[in-house]
Amino acid sequence: MIRVVLVDDQDLVRAGFRVILGSEDGIDVVGEARNGAEAIDLVAALRPDVVLMDVQMPDVDGLDATRRILARAPDSDWPVRVVILTTFDRDDYLFEALKAGASGFLLKNARPEDLIDAVRVVARGDALLSPEVTRRVIERFSAPQPLPRPHRPTELTEREYEVLVALARGATNAEIAEQLHVGETTVKTHVSRVLAKLGLRDRTQAVVYAYENGVVAPPSRGG
Repeated sequence: MIRVVLVDDQDLVRAGFRVILGSEDGIDVVGEARNGAEAIDLVAALRPDVVLMDVQMPDVDGLDATRRILARAPDSDWPVRVVILTTFDRDDYLFEALKAGASGFLLKNARPEDLIDAVRVVARGDALLSPEVTRRVIERFSAPQPLPRPHRPTELTEREYEVLVALARGATNAEIAEQLHVGETTVKTHVSRVLAKLGLRDRTQAVVYAYENGVVAPPSRGG
């Protein structure tokens, strides 16, 4: 059972999310909060698997609440995942959410099935990172002066490095498996080792890491 906490200052929004998620087998909405301050205490008490977090709220906003919640819950003890929800398709929200440690970013006008999929995806430890979001991360988090040759983290083996590069380009596990001629189970093992060795929470942070540290160069602006 995936235990979910809803955080939004609008009662109707929370009610709608509760109806959508409550109709699904294996998902249980265990609590609701109206602002970030309430969310921090509620999440600490209930220890859910997934938090659906609004951005703009009174007292403590969703980005600050996300930082504080994840600071209390290291992966080794309690792997809570946060999905940021907003009506605003703004880059500053997206990138601040990723830097805060969120595992996904979803607009409130997404389809109900997208919301359900988001909960399931992040609950199993993956990141909700669509190709569109990947492109925007690439543009924002490119190294200011890309290295003439890709920089390889010394902690990684050659194969793990190849997996990191593929992640940075937005490849799925199936696509990486095809590129490297290995099984998806092997890819999952490599991804887990990359995250562990680099101290990263999930695939989203791996993409940010890769471009911030010049692992791969950004795509040419000229096409």
